[in-house]
Amino acid sequence: MHPQLTPPPKSPATAAARENPARRRRRVDRLPYLLLLPALLIIGVLLLWPLGQVVVMSFYRLNSVRQLRGDREWPWVGFGNYVDILSDPFFLTVLRNTVLFAAANVLLTMVLGTLVGLLLNRLGRKMATFVASCVMLAWATPALTGTIVWKWIFDDTSGLVTWLFNALPDGLSNSLFGRSDWTGYGWFNSPLLFFAILTLVVVWHSFPFIAVSVLAGLKSVPSELHEAARVDGASPWRVFWKITFPLLRPVFGILIVLSTIWDFKVFTQQFVLAGGTQDRPTFMLAIYSYAEAFSPPPKYGLGAAIAVILTLILLVVTGFYVRMVLRQEDES
Repeated sequence: MHPQLTPPPKSPATAAARENPARRRRRVDRLPYLLLLPALLIIGVLLLWPLGQVVVMSFYRLNSVRQLRGDREWPWVGFGNYVDILSDPFFLTVLRNTVLFAAANVLLTMVLGTLVGLLLNRLGRKMATFVASCVMLAWATPALTGTIVWKWIFDDTSGLVTWLFNALPDGLSNSLFGRSDWTGYGWFNSPLLFFAILTLVVVWHSFPFIAVSVLAGLKSVPSELHEAARVDGASPWRVFWKITFPLLRPVFGILIVLSTIWDFKVFTQQFVLAGGTQDRPTFMLAIYSYAEAFSPPPKYGLGAAIAVILTLILLVVTGFYVRMVLRQEDES
């Protein structure tokens, strides 16, 4: 008689190999969601819950801190705050200021950032590193700190710009500007001048990111294409429009959308340059929301409604950004 053979015990690897493929696939598919769960919880607590509170507040008439603390009732007004905002002619002025300011800043930021990126791509390694480090100082500077410096530069008594204009010959200054003494001149009193200075501050703070992003995109463009175009006698302008720009179009698209989002919600720079919320002709949506909510008498519900409108506008822009990213993934 032959001895009875007992099958060897199944190893864990063999058992895993014979596991139901559908069950294994479901278990693997759940893993990314489990890994994202902590981040989603943090986002929900720090972002979605306050946003939900703002949306809720926009449907009530809240005019006192006691109401926010729960000591008094919240009168329900439904869409009354939105009707008041959208029917106010001043809202159209604020919306126009916001759109024009964002469009001008996006255009200038993209042009300047692209030119600096092209310059960095042409420089040698050491010089490019030095210039990029200097440029990134503007990006690394906090918005509040940088704006305080720019406000000092345009100070009406001891600012650098005032000193430079006072250093001009009196005859030249009178013929060009109609005045020779610039001490005490209010650079921030005119809405046009205020927006020009605000644009200078925002572009100065934003263009380094565009420059470095364009530089990273240029490094991915094969140098043989540029060399072949130069051999054929193409000018630098034609090389950019026929070779560089088409290859970097996805990068430019994403940068334009991101710049639009950032420039629509500019607040810190405007608040510091204006010295608060007194200069209503220069209001944009972000500071308009703050002023309505916190300027006496406070109107928290009205300010919340403006914040929701701004958020909806940014969500539309963000939707274009997400769609662009998904389209790039499909094409790649």
